[in-house]
Amino acid sequence: MSVSIAVPKESASGETRVAMVPKIASKLTKLNVALTIEKDAGAGSRIPNEAYGDNVTLTENADDIFGADVVLAVNAPDADRIKKMKKGSVLISFIQAHNNPDILEALKTNHVTSFAMELVPRITRAQSMDALSSQASAAGYKAALMAASALERFLPMLTTAAGTIRPAKVLVIGAGVAGLQAIATSKRLGAKVFAYDVRTDTKEQVESLGANFLMAEGVKAEAEGGYARELTDEEKSKQQQMLADNMADADAVITTAAVPGKPAPKIISKAMVEAMKPGSVLIDLGASGGGNCELTKPDEIVTHGSVTIHGPSNVPAQLAEHASEMYAQNVLNFLQLILVEEEGPDEGQSQNENKAADKPGQKQYKLDIDWEDEILAKAVLTRDGELVNESVKKLLEANA
Repeated sequence: MSVSIAVPKESASGETRVAMVPKIASKLTKLNVALTIEKDAGAGSRIPNEAYGDNVTLTENADDIFGADVVLAVNAPDADRIKKMKKGSVLISFIQAHNNPDILEALKTNHVTSFAMELVPRITRAQSMDALSSQASAAGYKAALMAASALERFLPMLTTAAGTIRPAKVLVIGAGVAGLQAIATSKRLGAKVFAYDVRTDTKEQVESLGANFLMAEGVKAEAEGGYARELTDEEKSKQQQMLADNMADADAVITTAAVPGKPAPKIISKAMVEAMKPGSVLIDLGASGGGNCELTKPDEIVTHGSVTIHGPSNVPAQLAEHASEMYAQNVLNFLQLILVEEEGPDEGQSQNENKAADKPGQKQYKLDIDWEDEILAKAVLTRDGELVNESVKKLLEANA
């Protein structure tokens, strides 16, 4: 019997992405799996139902979706939907267990094997599955456009009959995937770009994009996995003074700092905002974690004095078409780790059961999870009714 895979319509408010796009669905059905998609799942990404083709089953029945062997989603379904999943089935999605205890409990209670896309290790072999990076690149790109749109000034230098307008100065805080994309996009738009990251090994990447790298003397915070560690009080003081000086000279500031599983680090104080130029803007990509600026309000635009602060919490959803396309490819690459070709039909199976396998060129696949695989071992969240991910266990204990 073919492996059944299902994709629900996202239920989170403001979520426009979908875990499966037609191009990826076509690749998946060639693996001879039974793919079911909830009707209108792609509506937010402007994907009509018929675009998925004849080899995909469309349904409005939640039981058809959550009764599948594997459920693919952008965000984990709510606890009530997870309770419809069968014992031993697999969920692949962003889960953020530390923020969703009810979902975690439902996954354990229903004995769902769950893989959290945010836990995929940042190793070379897993780059094609790194959904955090693919979605961060969308966020960084969009953040630069948001800054350009909100700023009541030109970004590029313009030489006109009315005189020369100097290029705007954009400061990007955080040189991870989102930050680098924000740098590159701001530079393409003609701005003079400055960037800061506590990880000084990002200096070369920043400068290769044409930006100026800012350094706070004596502050260095590289950590395992390519993320930044939290700074000491003395380091924070040095960092803030250097940033305050540069923010006061910037037209637009884009912040992208994040520490996995923890609230976004507070980097920008009220006083630093008050020292910014009149009419300048701040785009805070850390808003979903509480914000990198103490004045940020998630999903709101705040005006403090004459500075405008944007706190978007789900920026990739504003680029639904391409964000969905990248995420679906990440998921397909991950899924192929647990879809294994069967060697052949068992002698005891009936002719009807073997029908698909007997077709020329058709292969049969089964779910086979190799727990020795580093990617699977680190990305798994729950298994056999237990929370098995050690990093998440430590995080939950620390936050308890």
